[in-house]
Amino acid sequence: MRTRHREPQLLGNEATLERVAGILAARNIDPAAATIPDGPEPFRPLDALPAGMPPRYQAAVADHPTVLDWVREVSEAAVAPSRGARRQVATGPSLLMAGVVGAGKTYQAYGAVRALVQSGVGVRWRATTAADLYADLRPRPGVDSERELAAVSRCPLLILDDLGAAKASEWVEEVTYRLINRRYNYELPTLITTNLAIRDLRSYLGDRVASRLAQMTTRVEFEPVDLRRRSAAA
Repeated sequence: MRTRHREPQLLGNEATLERVAGILAARNIDPAAATIPDGPEPFRPLDALPAGMPPRYQAAVADHPTVLDWVREVSEAAVAPSRGARRQVATGPSLLMAGVVGAGKTYQAYGAVRALVQSGVGVRWRATTAADLYADLRPRPGVDSERELAAVSRCPLLILDDLGAAKASEWVEEVTYRLINRRYNYELPTLITTNLAIRDLRSYLGDRVASRLAQMTTRVEFEPVDLRRRSAAA
């Protein structure tokens, strides 16, 4: 029986490197130019941001001076959970943006979140309309409303859109109070938009909520112009 003799095979990293070098040489590729960078490609948070935003607001840009001031203050208040870790939004001021339907309040709110991410801080955030929030929290079988309310209340950054659009009731006032009170106590930044005039908030929300909003928010009144209709007309 004839025995075949094979050249000894290189094992481990040495064999891999020799094969790669042979392939590169055959293709006239300079190994120095083909060096694979160490570690994974850096993660860019802004790339992942659109996944949590409605398509209409994925390119929103905050340009209102008061909103930009808010972005700066929240960014400066961000803290690192541990040494060397990325700074995260934890506490900070809140904004109450009031104006007619279509004035650009929601656009500015989403633009503010994008601006925060662009500033380099980590942002765990959530957005909901007040009407959707109340619908999600209405007691019904199979739904833990208390757990859902706690999750919204504790979110580091919350957009609460169209406060005052839902029909007023004792239950709505109670839920709104519990949400605002927790965010007030823990100084969690909140972006609130409303179509109500600021002077009308107290009659809709009640004294307890209105008092806390007065203390925790900077109020921004938008020009009484419906930008949606203006855009459609143009």
